[in-house]
Parts: sequence; C-alpha cells; structure tokens
Amino acid sequence: MKPLLPRSLVGRMLLLLGIALAVAQLANLALILNERQKLSLAQDDGPAITRFAGGAADILEADPSFRQALVADISHRGARFAVKPDSGIVDRDRNAPIEAKLAENLRSLGHGAMTVRAMAPHPARRGRGLSAQPAAQPVRYVLTFAVRLPDGQWLTGTMPAQRRDPWFAARLAAGTLLLYVLVLSATVLIARPLVRPLRDLTRAAQQFRGRTDPIAVEPRGPDDLREAIEAFNAMNRRLVSLLDEKDGMLGAIGHDLRTPLASLRIRLEGMEPPEEREAAVRKVEELAAMLEDILALATVGRQRETTRPTDVTALAETVAEEYQDLGADVTWSPAARHVLHVQPNRLKRAIQNLIDNAVKYGGAARASVSGAPGTVRIEVSDSGPGIPPEHLDRVMRPFYRVENSRNRTTGGTGLGLAITKAIAESHGGTLTLENTGRGLKATITLPADQG
Repeated sequence: MKPLLPRSLVGRMLLLLGIALAVAQLANLALILNERQKLSLAQDDGPAITRFAGGAADILEADPSFRQALVADISHRGARFAVKPDSGIVDRDRNAPIEAKLAENLRSLGHGAMTVRAMAPHPARRGRGLSAQPAAQPVRYVLTFAVRLPDGQWLTGTMPAQRRDPWFAARLAAGTLLLYVLVLSATVLIARPLVRPLRDLTRAAQQFRGRTDPIAVEPRGPDDLREAIEAFNAMNRRLVSLLDEKDGMLGAIGHDLRTPLASLRIRLEGMEPPEEREAAVRKVEELAAMLEDILALATVGRQRETTRPTDVTALAETVAEEYQDLGADVTWSPAARHVLHVQPNRLKRAIQNLIDNAVKYGGAARASVSGAPGTVRIEVSDSGPGIPPEHLDRVMRPFYRVENSRNRTTGGTGLGLAITKAIAESHGGTLTLENTGRGLKATITLPADQG
C-alpha cells in the first residue's frame, strides 16, 4: 500500500512544514497553559490560600471554647468560615495543586501533617448563601477549603479569588492557529515560484519528441535552478545537433546505396538463366525496400514535413479505397470528420502499414476512425490468428518478428510497426495492439488539440 503523500513538491513541503509547525505549536501551547496554571495558582489563588491558612492557624491555636466566636470574627470581607462534621468536598471535585499549596502554607505556620481538602475555583452564585454577590458586581470565583481539626471536626471556608480569564485558552488557540496559517501561506507564496520553472522544464521535456526544435525554457528562480535549466537547454541543443548530423549521414548513406543497387538491378536484367535472374532481382528489390524502411524509421523523428490541418477521417478513407481498388479485402466504416494538425504523408504511411499488415497476415482489414474527449482513434482490425500476448509489445521493435507469422518469407522487413509507432509518437500519440478474440486490432491514438 502506497503512503498517502502529496504528489507535488509544494504539497510535500507543506505537509512536512505543517507537521513540524503543528508539533512545535502544540508543545508551545502546552507549555504556556502549564505556566499559566502555575501563575494563576500563585497570583489568583495564592492570596485566598494564604488567608484561609492564617485563619485556620488562629483557630487551631485558640481554646476550643472560643472556636465559634473566632470563626464568626474572621468571617468578613467575603470570607466565610464554619466548623462542620464533614468537609463537604467530594473526591471528584478536589484540586491537588491547591491542596498542596494549602498544606505548605500550614506547615510554614507550624501546623504540619494536617488533612486538608480544596475544591477548584467555581463561579460564585448570586442569591442565597455565603458567596452571594450583588447583581451589579461582576461574577467572581470562590475557592472552598477544609482542614481537619484535632477533634475530628472540619474547619471549612469559602474565599473569594481573582477572576480568571475564561477566554484565555481560546484566544491562545486562535493565535496559534493564526500563526500556523500565516506561516503555511508564506510557505506557499515562496514555494510556488520555485515550482513553476520545474513545471516548465517538465513540459518542455515531455513535448520534445525529436520532430521539431525543442522548447527553450526561460532560466529563472534560484541560482541552482537556473543552472539546471540552462544545462537542460544546452543538452537539447546538443541533441538536436546530433539528430541533424544523423539525418545528414543517413541521407548520404541512402543516396550512396541506392545508386549501386539500381546499377546492380540493371546489370541483372541481362543475367541468364531467367530463374536465377528473377531470384536475384527479387533480392535486390528486397534490399531496396529494406533500405527505404530503415531510412524512413531513422528519419521519422526529424521529418521536416510541415504539419497542416488535415481531415484524418478522409485520409484514412482514401487509404482504404486505394487498397479496395487493388482488390484487397478492406472494409471502411463511415465516420464523422476529424480535422487535426498532422503531417499527412507520414500519417498516411502509418495507416498504410496497418492495413497492409491486416490484409497480409489476417486476410482482411476493417478500418475506422472515432473520436473521444481529447483524442482521435484510427483503428484497423483483421480476422487473423492475432499475436501471442508476450509478443504484443515486442513486435513494435525494429526487425522483431513473431516466428511462423511474420518473417522474411512473407515479404516483411520487421520495420512496418516500428515505423508506424514512431510516426504516431512524432504526432504526440501512441500505437497499441490488442487481441480481440477475432483477430488483431491496431489503434493509433492522436491528441485532438494539436496545433
């Protein structure tokens, strides 16, 4: 199973930076909240804890007969003390940090090893009770404490505390999220200009197929990226130069070989006996045909024929009619017109190769043209035995033949499909072969948006 990673460079940069930034921001948020809690305990809750601890120390040191009077005396300015048989604080409401701070304050006053209870701050309720506040005052928070007296009773107290900011965590989270979005947005703005030259480089490499001059990519971006683009442009220029040299060399070789072959054939016309003369002439014709195919395959990628708007349907129909006029069993299926910018002579030769193979090896050919979104398909089917699946890709290689089906005794050179494939690719298309169960179907697929 492939990992679910973005396919683009920008996407992977955003994912990596996003994960790293998220981990850093979450860790920072956790540290801030933890420090905020400690600061709140010291600044907001600290005075209330100290006040209760002082009142509890006075009561613990006073005579039990004066306990109630002392409780009433220290219950002022919002503080309410009481002596009860239980603490009134259940375990689920206890606050361990506040209890630890209260125990520490009692120890500092000389009252260690005391059992204490403390409840987390909660909003003071208006109305009845010790913590009632006038409606005009803002809502405050109260802390509830309890300490166990030597006689088993509990001294309880509710103390007003500084109001905590209920939106602190929300504002902190919003600020963290805003920073996260800003950093990622800045990353996108920085990364996109870096990716555009890479896309131009990829597009130029994909569009260069050897038949025209390559697209020169404008060097831009950082220095290392500019150097890579300049190196790519220089490589393309060297490649075009090599192809031109190859075309010139092949043209010279073809010219030099055609002349002696023609001379040899003229000399063979007077050769005796006739059967040997005919066999020798056939060999010379076979060599000439093979030479033409080799030159066609070698130069198809750099063919200088001008592309022009051509009705591909009419072109295929013309080829089919030419074979019909020669008496071949070729069936044409009428189709809608499809006009593309192509090299008509080259494309015509590719269609001829497919129909010729279908007639020669399948006995009959069925040709058709169809359109699909963004493509035009030229199909040629036969009724022959087809090609073994393991050979479907190989037969499009130069000089490759399937034993007992396509060999020299049938007149083939093993270059027809290779030439057709090269012509299709020079137009930005493809050649595919498929066994249909009733024969072989060859399909040239061309892009419909050529220009």
